Amino acid sequence: MPHARNRNPSPIPEGTWDTGLKEMNETWKGAIACLGVAVFFVMTIGIIYWQVVDQPNKNWILRGTFSGLIWERRTQSLVIQTLDEDKTFVEIDVGNVGSPDTEVPFVRNLCWLNKTEFCYTWESVAEVKISLDVSGETECYGMSWTPASCHVVLKDCFSMNNVSWYGGGSVRGQSWPINQQNSSMQPFVISDLRDAPSGYGSALERYFLGSSGVAVLLSPDIPVQLGLESRQQFCLQTLPGMERLPLQYSVCVARHVKAVHQEAASQLSQQSRELPNMRTLWLPFWNFLASVDSGVKVERELRTFSNRLRRHHLSEGVISLSEHSTTLLADMVPVLSQWGGHFCVKLNLTSPAGVGWFLDRVGALQDLVAMEYVLLEGAVAAPPEGPGPLRPLGGERYIGLLADVAARMGESAIMTAGTRTSHKPVFVRMPALQSEWGPLGLRGLIPSLLHHTLLGYNFLLPDAVGGSLSGDMVTDEELFIRWLEVAAFLPVLSFHTPPWVYGEEQVLNLTRSYISLHQDLVVPLIEKYSEEWLLTRHPIYRPMWWLNPNDPATFTIDDQFLIGDEVLVAPVVERGAMQRDIYLPDGGFQWQDSRSAEVFDGGTLLQDYPVALDQVAVFSRRS
Repeated sequence: MPHARNRNPSPIPEGTWDTGLKEMNETWKGAIACLGVAVFFVMTIGIIYWQVVDQPNKNWILRGTFSGLIWERRTQSLVIQTLDEDKTFVEIDVGNVGSPDTEVPFVRNLCWLNKTEFCYTWESVAEVKISLDVSGETECYGMSWTPASCHVVLKDCFSMNNVSWYGGGSVRGQSWPINQQNSSMQPFVISDLRDAPSGYGSALERYFLGSSGVAVLLSPDIPVQLGLESRQQFCLQTLPGMERLPLQYSVCVARHVKAVHQEAASQLSQQSRELPNMRTLWLPFWNFLASVDSGVKVERELRTFSNRLRRHHLSEGVISLSEHSTTLLADMVPVLSQWGGHFCVKLNLTSPAGVGWFLDRVGALQDLVAMEYVLLEGAVAAPPEGPGPLRPLGGERYIGLLADVAARMGESAIMTAGTRTSHKPVFVRMPALQSEWGPLGLRGLIPSLLHHTLLGYNFLLPDAVGGSLSGDMVTDEELFIRWLEVAAFLPVLSFHTPPWVYGEEQVLNLTRSYISLHQDLVVPLIEKYSEEWLLTRHPIYRPMWWLNPNDPATFTIDDQFLIGDEVLVAPVVERGAMQRDIYLPDGGFQWQDSRSAEVFDGGTLLQDYPVALDQVAVFSRRS
């Protein structure tokens, strides 16, 4: 019988081995499954950590020579900073473009890695194209948002955090800067503030300037809405409608606010500039307020008023007639017609024949009553559509065409609105103010002045001394005097309330004195700096930061102004005050008090500086 060969020399039984091998295979399978779950869990945690914690919050979109555009991932905002990130020029909230619950990467460039352009698409929402233009010491980022459908409303908001903003449109109770203003979202167009007190009026440009050295220039021909949230942000928004209206603007940055304004001003108005009739600066305007019912009575009252001006040694000036008085004198020259219960001219400015007809009749009226100036009111918007060849025009275009007509009147036109017309040789009348001390009255006069001149409107006809919005005489003598002291340093002196109504020789003497000061000191300064304006576009009336644009103390000063670079005016605008704080900007020079001849270093804050009722603080720059 053959011997059976031992097939398992191992002491471990074969059966036991087989059973053990099967048990270990199942164990390994379980271990591998658990390991897979653990790896998946770790990867998930890692991805979440990468998205929430470890992923860079900032992504550079474009880089210039000194600045760059950054995408802030968590806040969904675009930020322009210096390349070393030590200064932020502006933060633009664009989080409304995507869903607030959806993470938007905004780092994939669809412009094929072009270093001066960036393109991105939010699916079914909007497309954006950003371009970088470097010009000398200024870098401009062109933003163009295009909605994916007509139902998409685009909205970009500019933060007011650590930035003082200026520009935009005039408002009731004008502030400087505009950070304190509130305005609901509405079309950014000129309106009549008397009919629409919460709108934008008088001087309006699609331009905003920030103290950090940033300027925002809106596309000139695309409708847009504007809203301001006090001390938080101002927002641009497209108009809803059947068209896919884009949101287009440029953001320019430079080393400081003055440098970027100089670049932006050249972009705002590239046309050659002309001076208006500078004789207008010399003579005060006197409003003729007589209420009569015939041309004969108007003539009689005019002679009486003129004789009274002569008797008080105030005879040299311009007597300004109301629409009613002009109508009574113009019975034989049909310039005016009835429309909507008011006297007006419904003029087709696109018709050469219509414009010629209007100019002929204005000329006839000038000859009839020896009229020196013509005030063109109602230019705040295009007239409503009507019968005949008249076509409705956009407000900005209508104002531009009317400014062209005004410039043909032989240096005799004054307009009540300005937009894209700062280069025209016409005067612009500032909004009428209330007879009060607050921001709707005297306190708002200097902010309104600085707003107009920043936008390029230097040749201004300010509201009458004491305010004229109500149409009544000013009864507050102190208000009249303090207003007179400010107005004497403005381009034109205008009176609604004659000084003799107060029955005091002091008021008459002060009126004569400040008229002489205006003619002897202020007008020559304006003429000097108007020549500089022709060459450089620098404003004639300047904010405090103009001489030291890196000094934060100057960014919010709203009750002082400069005439050119050499005269600083610090009037009293508070009731009962006989002293005020005055800040003298630093620029490597000194300032001399025009009354005491005392000299102060630049950068000095004069606290509780004495200013009597019949005085205004004026300082001259000394090199």
